[in-house]
Amino acid sequence: MFFTCAVVAVVTHLLFPSLPWAACAALGAIVSPPDAVSARAVLQRVRLPRRLQILLEGESLLNDASGLVLFRFAIAAGVTGAFSASEAVGSFFVLAIGGALVGTAIGTAWVLLARRLGDEYLIIAATALLSWTSYLLGEFLHVSGVIATVTTGLIASWHQHTVLTAATRMRGSSFWTVIVFLMEAAVFILIGLSLRGVVERGGGFDVVAATMWWPILAILVALSVARFAWVFGSDFAIRLGNALGMERYRPLGARAATVVSWAGVRGVVTLALALSIPEGFPGRDFILVTSFAVILGTVLVQGTTLGRVIAWAGLVEPPSEKARLSMSQAEAAMAQAQLVTIQSHAYDGGGTLIHPQLLDRYQRRAVSIVDYAERTEHYAPILHAHFDVVLEAVATGRRELIRLHRAGEIDDETLHELERDLDLEELSALAAKA
Repeated sequence: MFFTCAVVAVVTHLLFPSLPWAACAALGAIVSPPDAVSARAVLQRVRLPRRLQILLEGESLLNDASGLVLFRFAIAAGVTGAFSASEAVGSFFVLAIGGALVGTAIGTAWVLLARRLGDEYLIIAATALLSWTSYLLGEFLHVSGVIATVTTGLIASWHQHTVLTAATRMRGSSFWTVIVFLMEAAVFILIGLSLRGVVERGGGFDVVAATMWWPILAILVALSVARFAWVFGSDFAIRLGNALGMERYRPLGARAATVVSWAGVRGVVTLALALSIPEGFPGRDFILVTSFAVILGTVLVQGTTLGRVIAWAGLVEPPSEKARLSMSQAEAAMAQAQLVTIQSHAYDGGGTLIHPQLLDRYQRRAVSIVDYAERTEHYAPILHAHFDVVLEAVATGRRELIRLHRAGEIDDETLHELERDLDLEELSALAAKA
């Protein structure tokens, strides 16, 4: 982030010597954070080694926070005209560490609260308030609200599997999917509304395009070159460390480094930062246009070709020091653990079997799952055909349920309850097929 910001700032200042360094740094901070959303959309359709997938999907967390902190200093320097490098570095660490501490406190408080809240909707509402609370408290205490929010989210995500019920997780995921979609759409609408004023002040789209295309292209190239230089430079440093006996980290390799470098698509954070530039800030119109052009260029060029680059790289999962279970093997381990619990409760105190059907069902389930884990390739086609029939049966049941409701033979409550059961069965079948 710091390296990319510096490269963009230097290139911008070379192109526009009259533009203050603070404005150049602000542009660098705005366009530096990569967007994991676009990369994740591509990664859903391709197979990548787990390490690269984590890097590409997770890099935006602290990168976004770092970019926001850099942007904050650049804007302050542009408005006040004063800037101290040593003070900025010291303040950055105070902001980062303080934000992490605030986020840890809020996240821990949420975990304790979620264990005691008995209502699903209250818990989902608490997750919505969680992000605002951590951000606002961080800003109130003059530390990084963004890092506080990221830290809180990491803690909540880690503990959600133990403190939330299945129904709460399903409803909460649906709620946040819609909220994130609406927020991202709102940001793009806002940038469109803002750009209209910029284009009008610049004399129209033709004039703006004619006068700004060259510097925008130069900044786009600088942005891409900076990412390639940093990723390959980091990989070389790791290789050098390995040669000197420091073997804690593994290098990516040229092909994997190319994939990571090419995945530097910009998106929502860049838009949000550009929109927050105060009126009257030096070079504001140019920064807005450049930010939009960077997003458009990286999405159209890198985003649409990332899948081809991944296919060209032909990456495979390297052997792990610790063997990991496949999904079917993990399911078999779960089934064995569940069977032990059923066996311990299937008999009363006198040793009489009181749950024969339950015990038989879990015994047969454990045996079949273990057998499937050992012969996955043999059973996969049969399993797909099985769940195709299940999905067809679910569709038939849904049609009959709707017919009964339309004929007035069942009420709305019965319709919703049985429809929920069918929905869960359908989701389970779809997940099993996938």
